Amino acid sequence: MKIAVSGKGGAGKTTLAGVMARVLAGRGKKIIAIDADPDSNLASAIGIDEQSVAGVKPLASMEEFIAERTGARKGEYGSFFKLNPRVDDIPERFSLTKDRVRLIILGSIPQGGGGCFCAENALLRSLLSHVIIERDEYVIVDLEAGLEHLGRGTTEYIDALIVIVEPGKRSFQTARQVKKLADDIGIKKVYIVGNKINDQQDKDFIRDNLKDLPILGYMSQNEKIAEADRKGVSPYDIDQTVRAEITEIIDTLEGFGR
Repeated sequence: MKIAVSGKGGAGKTTLAGVMARVLAGRGKKIIAIDADPDSNLASAIGIDEQSVAGVKPLASMEEFIAERTGARKGEYGSFFKLNPRVDDIPERFSLTKDRVRLIILGSIPQGGGGCFCAENALLRSLLSHVIIERDEYVIVDLEAGLEHLGRGTTEYIDALIVIVEPGKRSFQTARQVKKLADDIGIKKVYIVGNKINDQQDKDFIRDNLKDLPILGYMSQNEKIAEADRKGVSPYDIDQTVRAEITEIIDTLEGFGR
């Protein structure tokens, strides 16, 4: 399966993406996890230690490598660059591993004041297209609320775009914006996961406000998730509840795919 996870900041999408990767790895699946959120916290949610992450440079910051692959350097206006640079060796060369999970950190691309970033975008989009279309591993992409990294050519291969929401109006607004963006680029399978749930009333509030989107499941308001963040470990490793809830979400998603 090829899965993208989106939602407003703080809603819990990185926790969902990281624990999903670990649950699937525990089932013997090979996983490529892509951190496409500029905040770049997926490593911790997977359970990769800080020292390992400190030694890895995000792809978007690798100017010499980007210039080598695309033929263009940052700030060179009017220069030609390869729209489809070679990316097939990147997952093996520039990744961190935990169990059967291979993590690639894309990093952020500045949007102003530094010249054209077309070459960086070309490389990152080509990489995402490669892992989503041509690789046979499970792919989980942790996105920010926007879907800019997903080119139209990859969308038909996305098995699910999961939007994680909290029981609140701002979160619902983000979900509707993501759904519109998904419609614009042709992603047909958009699902909701509710997070920070205290009771049935929270579940009903989400269901009643997002009636047009199928709900995969819910994650409880859980202090263990904050504790895992403080300790720099994955919630998967310290809390059975979040593991069980996300396992159920995966099972529901796979049921939709049958």
